[in-house]
Amino acid sequence: MPAGKTYTPLARTTLSSAAATVTFNSISGSYTDLVLIINGYDIDGNGYLTMQFNGNTGSNYSRTTLSGNGSTTTSIRNSNSTVLYPTIGPSLTNIGGDIIHFLNYSNTTTNKTVLFRGSQTGNATIAQVGLWRNTSAITSISLSAASGNIAAGSTFTLYGILAA
Repeated sequence: MPAGKTYTPLARTTLSSAAATVTFNSISGSYTDLVLIINGYDIDGNGYLTMQFNGNTGSNYSRTTLSGNGSTTTSIRNSNSTVLYPTIGPSLTNIGGDIIHFLNYSNTTTNKTVLFRGSQTGNATIAQVGLWRNTSAITSISLSAASGNIAAGSTFTLYGILAA
């Protein structure tokens, strides 16, 4: 029996002009996981995006990051942050892309794990695991430029993933 459709497009935003924030609201809890694909973000500030869930600004986000550029590797660990950093930044000229997986996002008994993979043309790659220490289902995802704006033409596509 052929497999059914796995990725269901839920929302897509293409910025027609630079913007400080992109938000996905009223996310359905009907899926097992979510995937967010970001393409072409060239931020005119320090190059980083930040991410929060459900408007939560508490110090309950943490991450572990591994990155490399072909000659240097870096490992970063942050705990008790008020945001996650789902992008490679900082870069004012390189176009990048990220794939972000939100595991078991609608479960209301466990904290939320987020996996990030990203790259910048000719610059670096990144792998990261993030944790939101909150058992609420994720119903809203807000991405903001840490400084400046997200460039016009950047695309953000959110997919729901059905149970396997």
